[in-house]
Amino acid sequence: MDFSFMTPPEVRFESGGAARIGQLVRDRMQRPVFVTDKGVINAGLVGEALDSLREAGLDVLLFDAVEADPPARVIRNAVALAKEHGADGVIGFGGGSSLDTAKLIAILIDSSQSLEDIYGVDNVRGGRAPLVLLPTTSGTGSEVTNISVVTSDDDRKVGIVASQLFADAAIVDAKLTLTAPRSVTAATGIDAMVHAIEAYTSRIKRNPVSSALAREALGLLANNLITACEEPGNLAAREALSIGATIAGQAFTNAPVAAVHAMAYPLGAIFHVPHGVSNALMLSPVLKFNAAVAGDLYAELGPLMGVAADANAFIGRMVELCEASGTPLRLQDVGVNHNDLPRMAEDASANERLMQNNPRPVTYEDALQLYSEVL
Repeated sequence: MDFSFMTPPEVRFESGGAARIGQLVRDRMQRPVFVTDKGVINAGLVGEALDSLREAGLDVLLFDAVEADPPARVIRNAVALAKEHGADGVIGFGGGSSLDTAKLIAILIDSSQSLEDIYGVDNVRGGRAPLVLLPTTSGTGSEVTNISVVTSDDDRKVGIVASQLFADAAIVDAKLTLTAPRSVTAATGIDAMVHAIEAYTSRIKRNPVSSALAREALGLLANNLITACEEPGNLAAREALSIGATIAGQAFTNAPVAAVHAMAYPLGAIFHVPHGVSNALMLSPVLKFNAAVAGDLYAELGPLMGVAADANAFIGRMVELCEASGTPLRLQDVGVNHNDLPRMAEDASANERLMQNNPRPVTYEDALQLYSEVL
């Protein structure tokens, strides 16, 4: 078997690491742009990190205008401000949207390419500025992936995949997740589990390393998600989720995600549904659809979830976890109606980058039926 496995050169798991960020990055950059969003600011998470950077003598530009499913206009604005600052490095601090934005700023501040030029796979030319990423949620795994997702000017979620998007270092500090509300903990945790499941069943690039990481991630996530939802201050549970989400990210960046994500993307782009919620909504119908060809692999995951080695038992347990976590279960709950389904199905089925990884082909008619099942 021939395969490659790629990941950032340094991944540091350190509770309290954000408070030492100045010491950890000062040899990499002197005039960083610090990329985050207003929600992270309002949660009081950035103070220690910014103090640490300034105490280390760094001249920091704070960019806190990141939006969910980052629109292209926000990224272009951030790049312009970073250039004006003379930024020589980028620190991403937040959820997946902030980390994805930070990655793209690091690419574009020293590039002659436009954002649109790099849409798709392997279209980045040249290098990037130094890049360090700190997640404040346990979900996206963006801190260890070579992927950024953008909402284009015509409201499509567009993926950008390039080796230059791997950070120089990821600092995973579980203490940053202690204040995450239940809804965020639940949605991001389900998102991370979807990463693990889809990596484990990825059709084209499935490999032993990604599969091992996916299994370990799924066990950590499944056995700690509800505890973290019900006991938000439980650091041990938060650390387990943080590790699980990060290694699930390492798994799926090498064995890519598939139909759950492809069908979740229109929910984010059109209705601005949080990514984890979108994945949770589409997980059950896609698992049932795929079971005809991926049932044996799903069965292997059952014991990690505390159920029998049976595909139906595994799917049932995933549905139970979604219900127990409190994530929405119907598309109507997030503002979708029957008339929206054809456009969503068209967008999802056309996402070849993701659909090609699904264990079972998904046609437009299949996508329409899958959306209808959870309307």
